[in-house]
Amino acid sequence: MTDPAPQPVSGSDVSVLPVPEVAALGRRILAEVGTAVVGMTDSLKIALATILAGGHVLFEDVPGLGKTLAARSLATALGLEFARLQCTPDLLPADITGSSVFDPASRTFEFRPGPVFTGLFLADEINRTAPKTQSALLEAMAERQVSIEGTSRPLPRPFHVLATSNPVEYEGTYPLPEAQLDRFMVRLAVGYPDREQEAEVLVRRLARRQEAAPVQRVADPATVLAMQAGVEAVPVDPDVVRYCVDLAAATRGHSALEVGASPRGSQNLLLLARAVAVLEGRDYVVPEDVKRVAVPVLAHRLTLTPTAWASALRPETIVRDLLSTVPTPATVRAEP
Repeated sequence: MTDPAPQPVSGSDVSVLPVPEVAALGRRILAEVGTAVVGMTDSLKIALATILAGGHVLFEDVPGLGKTLAARSLATALGLEFARLQCTPDLLPADITGSSVFDPASRTFEFRPGPVFTGLFLADEINRTAPKTQSALLEAMAERQVSIEGTSRPLPRPFHVLATSNPVEYEGTYPLPEAQLDRFMVRLAVGYPDREQEAEVLVRRLARRQEAAPVQRVADPATVLAMQAGVEAVPVDPDVVRYCVDLAAATRGHSALEVGASPRGSQNLLLLARAVAVLEGRDYVVPEDVKRVAVPVLAHRLTLTPTAWASALRPETIVRDLLSTVPTPATVRAEP
């Protein structure tokens, strides 16, 4: 059984965990999630780094690859309250945010919070619900609050959204608008497991003799906030900052793109690269950290021209090409 997580002492301000402790906790969290989830090592590490960077995650891949299990396991290991909502065409915004219900006993309206009032909110198959309902998440993702009947209600801290989207089925779906896609720090594709990994999934299912895959708690909300504060305390060299800006700017003038990455894209690129560096145990960011996260951060923010779309050019390909053409700054600091 996993040892209880260290409890940072919090006063009026959030505690700040040093980089080595954040990295050690990150390894424990990923190891615990790995007891239930097979073959998603890189995606899970990026997802955890996204949470530590304060962002939201979109998993876009075919059904049946374990995305929901990964989200639930990550929430459990982080010690966050978890809520899952299966998105459908008839879903209403109030089904996400909550609403006021009349109480006959007191003759007053009582607010009943929706599933978004949680620590980790999973919007499963988000592209199956209508744009009006999709937009109900925009304020929650950007402001960590929801406005209901003229009243703004803060969400718990920490609060993060993990959404899944099915890219191969279009009938009865509503593609996410660019404004909402831009709210996700990363878009990840899990991919099919290889033969050995798929066999391991089956072996583990037979061994535990039940559908549920138990995961032990490693952290809690206060610890997650302290880990996030530890990431925020790490400085970034100006050369790495300019490299993030140069990559985002290169997308804006690309001939195959109608719309490139906005300053939010370059900012998320920098924040996620820093979180990845911290999970590696480093208190500094190198250009390789930026390259590692460039595709999941930037690709979903790019809009192809009609000609590029018709030729089946992928935004991921454009980002990879830019990584090979945009000058890379020298390593900011040598490895110890």
